[in-house]
Amino acid sequence: MGDRFQVIVDLDASEADAERLARRVVDRLVAEGIVLAERTDVPGQPLGHPPGPHWERAVSDDWDFEPWDGLAVHTRRTGFTSGADVPGAALCPHCGAHTPLQDAQWRRFSTAMRTWHDTGAATVGCPACARAVPVPDWTWDEAPLAFGALGFEFWNWPDLGDDFRARLAGLLDGHRTAYVWGKI
Repeated sequence: MGDRFQVIVDLDASEADAERLARRVVDRLVAEGIVLAERTDVPGQPLGHPPGPHWERAVSDDWDFEPWDGLAVHTRRTGFTSGADVPGAALCPHCGAHTPLQDAQWRRFSTAMRTWHDTGAATVGCPACARAVPVPDWTWDEAPLAFGALGFEFWNWPDLGDDFRARLAGLLDGHRTAYVWGKI
């Protein structure tokens, strides 16, 4: 059966801001009863927050099960992925070109991803428009990826609602967010 996860990733939070923003979001989720303040084991992190009495405020209206795991909060530079699959193409945020991620192109991107993870900065030049694009700014087809220093990872919850995702993003100082989901 496996475990499913959904992550809302702050694409713009610096490592210096991640803890402050994480506290703001968790405090709001606790106040709304979506998660509990207590800490428990969750997949993805040693400690997270279990679902609260009003967890349904976070999910779409057509849920068919209750969450049985909690919220893991990541406050370090992390590459979030949908699981074992890799995207078929990278999409340039400037010109919209699709770069197929085969062999040499995949090596360029994966090298930049490792550099970004190790240092916090890396770019990949777009083959179509020649602009240097920071790793977190690329988007991906098929299997989503996102890169950031702050991520809210909901384990084994029904689908998060669009309005909830927008409300959570509204707590992040106007930062861009990405939504990554998957199953392991």
